[in-house]
Amino acid sequence: MSKTEARSRRFVAEAAVSMSTPRLQRTMSRTGESLYKSLGLEKGATPEEIKKAYRKLALKYHPDKNPDNPDASEKFKEINNANAILNDDNKKRIYDEYGSMGLYVAEQFGEESVKYYFLMNKCWFKAFLVCCGIITGCCCCCCCCFCCGKCKPSGEMEDYDVINPEDLEAQIRAEQGADGGVNSPIVIQPQPESPKSGSI
Repeated sequence: MSKTEARSRRFVAEAAVSMSTPRLQRTMSRTGESLYKSLGLEKGATPEEIKKAYRKLALKYHPDKNPDNPDASEKFKEINNANAILNDDNKKRIYDEYGSMGLYVAEQFGEESVKYYFLMNKCWFKAFLVCCGIITGCCCCCCCCFCCGKCKPSGEMEDYDVINPEDLEAQIRAEQGADGGVNSPIVIQPQPESPKSGSI
């Protein structure tokens, strides 16, 4: 068996294995280590180490240097993504603290909202909200029921009838007519005097 036959058989075997196992979609991590691992670094690497590792791996997996290997282009995309995130100070800080889930939240809601999102997902915060809801719910119930009926207004307010606006207007007109026009408003202004003829 020649070397070329051995290579071709190995290539076919690797292709069959890769076809039989579908690529799993990456899950959102909260630890923030997988981007460092894709560059072959430990978490907390310096920017210089990140640049060196990126250059080395980018040259190794560049699609132009590996035209026959489809996995090389996928690896190259992964390396580019890791480099783009780890070279941006804000994204790197978010990734180091909250992982790829933090980056997703920053994309959706903004970078300032990441810490509040993770705060609201903590168990103690949810328990605090439930306790506040119970306390204010009971307080609201007492206030809405007028302190269990002690401060409820008396029934005197209910004795007043609702007045029809037309009846009210008729009552006002009748009162104005009873005055005999003494207090009625003046509607017409006095006429100006005409000049006397001949007095110039």
